[in-house]
Amino acid sequence: MDGSSEVWRREERVGREERQNGRVLSIRGAQEEEPPDPQLLRLDNMLLAEGVAGPEKGGGSASAAAAAAAAAAVSGGAATDNSAEHSDYRAKLTQIRQIYHTELEKYEQACNEFTTHVMNLLREQSRTRPISPKEIERMVNIIHRKFNSIQMQLKQSTCEAVMILRSRFLDARRKRRNFSKQATEILNEYFYSHLSNPYPSEEAKEELAKKCSITVAQVSNWFGNKRIRYKKNIGKFQEEANLYAAKTAELWNRAYSEDTLKRHGQQFHQNRNEDGHSSHHAYASSLEKLANS
Repeated sequence: MDGSSEVWRREERVGREERQNGRVLSIRGAQEEEPPDPQLLRLDNMLLAEGVAGPEKGGGSASAAAAAAAAAAVSGGAATDNSAEHSDYRAKLTQIRQIYHTELEKYEQACNEFTTHVMNLLREQSRTRPISPKEIERMVNIIHRKFNSIQMQLKQSTCEAVMILRSRFLDARRKRRNFSKQATEILNEYFYSHLSNPYPSEEAKEELAKKCSITVAQVSNWFGNKRIRYKKNIGKFQEEANLYAAKTAELWNRAYSEDTLKRHGQQFHQNRNEDGHSSHHAYASSLEKLANS
């Protein structure tokens, strides 16, 4: 009887060790074999391209180079007068990177601590009831899914912050550079002078592009956006239309006045020459009569 009890206890001990070994293997298998989430992969690629994610969590030279490349890509390689704006962009991107890695470390630590806590609980329970490797694997997968949702939210928020930063510091400046004040004036003058049909021909687009030092595609995009904005805010743009109409009328009046003055001046000189010629002829006749008298 005692021998049977000893055998039973030995088998139970061996079974417990096998279950523990199987549990470790199943945990590793669950971590290694589980396919990556496609959305997480997209977020990771985006953060890596923007210089936020990467091996250097402290924000070393690689992240600075990536940030500079991102700035140059959007801005089109700006000159030295925009270096201050680029520095501001890189500084804020570095802040986003530091916050991201700090939160990511907290997430990883919390995930590991909670997983360890659950494993300890399962280990305690295994002393009183049998726990299969599948049950352990299921619990680990549940933990990972919960924490993956937190990780996705963190990365999604970081990507949104980078996009907002990009829009504020780079997209706005690119728009200002491509369309100078003079170019905007030229485009607006054409738009409001052709308000009944604000669709320039290809020849007109080429001429406007040459005057504004931009591409024909940019001219087309500008007119497309302008027509949409004008239709949505007719009241708002009516004042601008009146301004350009008055400006155009003033130019026409000035041109008409100059042309009128020019014609009147020519007529005045012509009359003066004719009057002078008549006076000279009368004076010559008088002298001739006087000489012959």
